[in-house]
Amino acid sequence: MKERDFHENPFIVIWELTRACQLKCLHCRAEAQYRRDPRELSFAEGKQLIDQIYEMDNPMLVFTGGDPLMREDVFDIAAYAVQKGVRVSMTPSATPNVTKEAIQKAKEVGLARWAFSLDGPTAAIHDHFRGTSGSFDLTVERIQYLHELGIPVQINTVISRYNMHVLDEMVEVIKSLKCVLWSVFFLVPTGRGQTDDMISPAEHEKVLRWLYRVSKTVPFDIKTTAAQHYRRVVIQEKMREQGANGPIQYATVLRNGTTGQVDGLGRAPKGVNDGNGFVFISHTGDVYPSGLLPIKAGNIKETPLAEIYRNSSVFQDLRNPDKYKGKCGVCEFRHVCGGSRSRAYAVTGDYMESEPYCVYVPQALRKEKKLTV
Repeated sequence: MKERDFHENPFIVIWELTRACQLKCLHCRAEAQYRRDPRELSFAEGKQLIDQIYEMDNPMLVFTGGDPLMREDVFDIAAYAVQKGVRVSMTPSATPNVTKEAIQKAKEVGLARWAFSLDGPTAAIHDHFRGTSGSFDLTVERIQYLHELGIPVQINTVISRYNMHVLDEMVEVIKSLKCVLWSVFFLVPTGRGQTDDMISPAEHEKVLRWLYRVSKTVPFDIKTTAAQHYRRVVIQEKMREQGANGPIQYATVLRNGTTGQVDGLGRAPKGVNDGNGFVFISHTGDVYPSGLLPIKAGNIKETPLAEIYRNSSVFQDLRNPDKYKGKCGVCEFRHVCGGSRSRAYAVTGDYMESEPYCVYVPQALRKEKKLTV
């Protein structure tokens, strides 16, 4: 993959087409509602947004919500983007809106990938988390539709106290569903997500190291969301496995943040984080560093997306790991990891503070402690 300057252009753009959704998920970032908001970007405004996205070195575009299928024009919007050459994926909710006809339409317009959420290996766990009976069975059934039409499937899972004890079983279910990517979300207490539902910092570390071991045995890729410290874990494990004479110069990786050199860290050439290679656009056109970091930087109806992304002081701060506070600011992994800026904000009120759910002690702090003993 060619080098992309995250100061100029994002690697991925998330567009919240609508907040309308028929589900009542316990952790919903958007606090989704049953009805559409009349302030949503129109079809014409959506096309203008896609034009702007394309001009930013054509990053990946993901339609999210709410439920994107609550918009009748969702496939018209997708078709416009695909015809321009934009790679479009979608994360609809598993509701009766996901018909065979809808999936066929996605195939016809050239949707690159379809992502469904699955938060437990059984209906009891998943349906409780999603707040809707029958969601598990509907998800599994619709995934079979996608396979029949040859559309790649991604499965998203939110790690919480509800499912941490059944993750091994979860892997077996995902294997059986033949997905291409398992995207593992670590809860951020925003929207309906609650701190009481989160696993502890030590449990975060345990799950991240477990994920690395799993990644070496499964036929699908694994990525994390709001767990940037997974990159640290992967690099630590690979350094242990390969030793000082391995093929990758990890000192260079840490200095430049070039995670694209490291197998198992996804397709991004560098460590993506909120506002750093990543941008979120709300259903009304508001621009945020992430859907989980509710600091508005502008609105695309008033200011071009590129101008907001490149010039907003919020985005500029987030793209400078050397300005992070606490242990994240001195951590040797700050350019590849940086911690979840969203979780830092949710817990401390400051998006530049340390990742509060990381147990790692940076070398600089360990050396400092030795000097003071």
